[in-house]
Amino acid sequence: MSIQTKPQKRTVTPFRYDIVGSFLRPQALKEARLKFKNGEITAGQLKEVENDEIVKLVQKQKEVGLQAVTDGEFRRSWWHLDFFWGLDGVERTIIDQGYQFNGAESRPETARLTGKISYSSHPFVSHYEFLKDAAGEDVVARQSIPAAAQFLFELDRAENKESTNELYPNREELISDIAKAYKASILAFYAAGCRCIQIDDCTWGALCDEQFIAFMNQIGVNVAEYASELAKLNEEVVTGLPEDLVVTTHVCRGNYVSTYAGVGGGYEPIAQTLLNINNYSGYYLEFDTERAGDFKPLRFLKDNQQVVLGLFSSKFGELESKEDILKRIEEAKQYVDLNRICLSPQCGFASTEEGNHLTEEQQWRKLAYIKEIAEEIWN
Repeated sequence: MSIQTKPQKRTVTPFRYDIVGSFLRPQALKEARLKFKNGEITAGQLKEVENDEIVKLVQKQKEVGLQAVTDGEFRRSWWHLDFFWGLDGVERTIIDQGYQFNGAESRPETARLTGKISYSSHPFVSHYEFLKDAAGEDVVARQSIPAAAQFLFELDRAENKESTNELYPNREELISDIAKAYKASILAFYAAGCRCIQIDDCTWGALCDEQFIAFMNQIGVNVAEYASELAKLNEEVVTGLPEDLVVTTHVCRGNYVSTYAGVGGGYEPIAQTLLNINNYSGYYLEFDTERAGDFKPLRFLKDNQQVVLGLFSSKFGELESKEDILKRIEEAKQYVDLNRICLSPQCGFASTEEGNHLTEEQQWRKLAYIKEIAEEIWN
């Protein structure tokens, strides 16, 4: 099966074959982090290992043909909490229970407020500066951060609700402070040379999950109103940014040690709200299993936006059937033009430092396979 089209070359992110961002942690990095935790090496020595492994990772990404590269989130433990902890007024907290996944539970950590939220500086900015130097001029150095909506979502958790309400009895003030801190952080990345920000967001995966919707209804929360609140917060953060800063977003449905969260459900319940957020250049959407539903929600995509179809799984090393992939792209074409489609794994290979259950060799082979199929389509 082949797809006929007049190809259009992509010169900015997202690219025709792309990534979400995180990579499996190499053994040397895992050992160094353990030694640091046990007090056997200093923070400076750990940083040296991180630097070495990130340089190797960038080179490997270039070798596999990626046009946008990341630091693999090698300096992070979590895809989201590490960023929250770097904001003013936020602390790392141990709680009784971790995030629940299908047959797995994460480490029991969260981000809890100790004061008003603000931005003064963030360690991620210097992390980005190192990545940009390592990347050079021939590829795009991409920075990923969790969405502002994700931060609000975390503060709304039952374990954090008391401290959130105590510091912010006025919810409008809470949302305003989150937006201001986020916008300041993005502008700091921009000042450091960043021209590509990816905003990762699990909230939408939850808000179209049948199990979570039932839970929200049970506790008296209007899901549509909550979705609208999250969308407005995300849009406020990305409004008024420099015109040459490309901002995309990735919607995740859970990605922890090769498992997922919730029971699933298509994007339809939240598609119009999600895809109506202004100033996103593209959406990275998971479509690797039937849990994500069909492509009909893509009809709400704005004409100037790309969709990156996550048709390939980062949870296992086996390669998907090319025939099946091409068939699904044909299905997506019913709702969005082929030249507004890109391809990637549904998520990163290691949303947390534990990583998914596949080998580094399988990780790179999968990315090479995505490139192979993309070039067949858009050559």
